[in-house]
Amino acid sequence: MIYYKVAVNFPLLESELTYASSIEYKLGDLVQVPLGKRKSEGVILGKTSKPQDSNLIIKEIEQKLSEEIFLQEDALKLYDWIARYYQYSLGQVIFDSLPTLMKRPREFKPLIGKSIPLAYDLNQNQNEIYSTIQGFLKKGFSKHYIHGITGSGKTSIYIKLIQDILLQGKSVVFLIPEINLTPQFYQLFCEHLNCPIFLYHSSLTNSERYNLYHHLLKNDEPKVILGVRSSIFLPVHKLGLLIVDEEHDNSFKQDDRCPYNGRDVAIKKAHLAQIPVVMGSATPSLENYSLFTNKHPDHYYYTLKMRASSSELPQITLVDERSIEARDKIKFINPTWPLVSESIDKIQRAFAKNEQVIVFVNRLGFANYVQCRSCGHQFYCPNCSVPLKYFKKKSLLDCGHCEFKIPFPHSCPKCNCLTLEQKGYGTERVHEILETIFPNKKIERFDRDEIKTLEQLEAKLERFHRGEIDLFVGTQMLSKGHNFKKVNMVLILGVDSQLNFADFRSNEKVYQLLTQVSGRAGRFGEKSEVIIQTLNPTHPIFTHIQSHNFNSFYEDELKIRQACFCPPYSKMAIVYFHSRFQDRVMNKAIEVYTLMNNLKNQHFESVVVSDPRPTNIEKRANQFSWCLLLKSSQTKQLHDLIHNYFKHEVKTPSVSVKIDIDPYSLL
Repeated sequence: MIYYKVAVNFPLLESELTYASSIEYKLGDLVQVPLGKRKSEGVILGKTSKPQDSNLIIKEIEQKLSEEIFLQEDALKLYDWIARYYQYSLGQVIFDSLPTLMKRPREFKPLIGKSIPLAYDLNQNQNEIYSTIQGFLKKGFSKHYIHGITGSGKTSIYIKLIQDILLQGKSVVFLIPEINLTPQFYQLFCEHLNCPIFLYHSSLTNSERYNLYHHLLKNDEPKVILGVRSSIFLPVHKLGLLIVDEEHDNSFKQDDRCPYNGRDVAIKKAHLAQIPVVMGSATPSLENYSLFTNKHPDHYYYTLKMRASSSELPQITLVDERSIEARDKIKFINPTWPLVSESIDKIQRAFAKNEQVIVFVNRLGFANYVQCRSCGHQFYCPNCSVPLKYFKKKSLLDCGHCEFKIPFPHSCPKCNCLTLEQKGYGTERVHEILETIFPNKKIERFDRDEIKTLEQLEAKLERFHRGEIDLFVGTQMLSKGHNFKKVNMVLILGVDSQLNFADFRSNEKVYQLLTQVSGRAGRFGEKSEVIIQTLNPTHPIFTHIQSHNFNSFYEDELKIRQACFCPPYSKMAIVYFHSRFQDRVMNKAIEVYTLMNNLKNQHFESVVVSDPRPTNIEKRANQFSWCLLLKSSQTKQLHDLIHNYFKHEVKTPSVSVKIDIDPYSLL
């Protein structure tokens, strides 16, 4: 018999178990193994010696699962790092990222680029950055950051670097945060690159995923993979460069299953492959800004402070909603609320110049909640501790955190009053108001309630580019990467609620959002303006936005982070506890806090363990959630404390535990 270490697809922190077989297996083979009374998937990690314990029953591997899909050694090294760093089951990390195994997948064909030269030369600043990074393409691992204002031409540098890598006979993985950026980059790559180009995102079918994975395993010709965070797990031969665009974006962080950050995994993959990784953003994450500007070894920081088209950045105008007109927010007094007359006039002027307009609202629906005017009753989700949101077009009250929805009620269930007030606003209400104000203009929404597939996204963008739509009312889907030739006026609504959110990153997120949304205006040389309606025009963040000061926000925010011992001055982890029973989840959180604190006092003194507390939304989908926040300036101590505790943890029935290393937000 031959003995193998097998990583099983099961939620065990130590998921590598020993199995026996009379058949020879290779490293990375996918197999089926017995696990208790059930069968499990597993992957061969290598041969091992027979266990010394003679009483230990070694079960046998049952069969090989696939001849066509397997894992390469470099992929196993990456998965092993992810499992250890994010304190997650190795087997689950692997099988969560693999395609569904199929016997008869449909035929698969890539698209070949046209290799059309760029229609313009890089300017001096772009060319200096390109030439510097180009000098590192054959020198092994290095990290490069392009901090360039919106419209500064980062993409042109990317394309030139990709062309160089392809000429070396190597491939490139290009990561983007969201599927809605795919059409723009896909079009550019198809025009300017002479190689097969593959898309990878959530809209692909199981058959397409399987075919792509299998094709990449057996094919080593130069190619470009354009995709979202999970693209980092694709088996690309002769990988020569990794590019992460909009690296700051929270979409690179996975929420469910293993909460890895695709950007950080990309950096580790580049390190293992000994190739360069290039990141870029107009609004770097604070951690990367600090890291790269402090000139650490192998970290190279570049700035693009001018737009490539020589156009000026938009003028930022703050509209004070505390004015008398803006205070008249009751619908029968001011039917255009939440829009004020100054904003409406600016939109009208843009239309008069035959321009298009973007109105940004970071909320879905018609109203944030509904309340009885007589008794004050609010409609809450019975499964979550949140009010139901009103969607007028569907005539529904809907929960954004579970599947619960009910028809819009005609009267209050408590007092039978017929007057139900709709409080707050989202894209649907703003869309309706704008259609009333501008009846002769084509106004459409650009949000996930209206756009559910990549085909719908592409069709709507194409119509906007053709001028068939005059105004988009949209959410964050509009904020990144899009090039709109006729947009020189952007209106931003509802940003105050995000500034007041209880999260150490709230200022950073608002700064990034405002900068990215503002960057959609005036990208093609015209004079442009961004209107921000706010109740707090004296907030320091607006000073940074208005001045377009390249680094002032970051320098101020770093002082705050240092004072509160938050990243980048500490490493952070959150332990979440979930249960259908509030008392059990609360008791479990207190129990783990007590034991962790004792362990910390004895062995891991640099770690700060905060008091247990409920999450901001304590109840979601009938699950109560509490959490513990851990911080330390020493990454190893933080990881060792968590690993040592949970390696010996006594499980509590009906309470699940999740570890989030480097959390993006405090839920």
